[in-house]
Amino acid sequence: MKRFYGLTVRGVIKNNNEEILIVKRHPKSKTDPEMWELPGGKVEDGEYFTKALVREIKEEVNLDCEVGDLCEAVQNDYSNKRTVQLYMHLDNVNGDVKISEEHTEFMWASIDMLKSLEI
Repeated sequence: MKRFYGLTVRGVIKNNNEEILIVKRHPKSKTDPEMWELPGGKVEDGEYFTKALVREIKEEVNLDCEVGDLCEAVQNDYSNKRTVQLYMHLDNVNGDVKISEEHTEFMWASIDMLKSLEI
């Protein structure tokens, strides 16, 4: 079976304590239920990935932002598809975090805490 690629973008959002915002996926999520992740989502056909990231951040955590530099790119292989995930630093982040129904909770995590979680 041929697996097609999808493009996903994720935002690295830091607070004043250098902690990173992560969100927990809903238990009924099709992929990676109840796993912690950086906020973000799928890039739609014909959409610029920077616009997709700004849109997804607003939808998922209710924050306004500007896309900064590339942090990392990762490939994930699932049984029915492959994804390339672009992790981008976000600048000029404004607003108060309010998560969407896609997630059940959020937290600000230190680098050491991130290493101990399933992400």
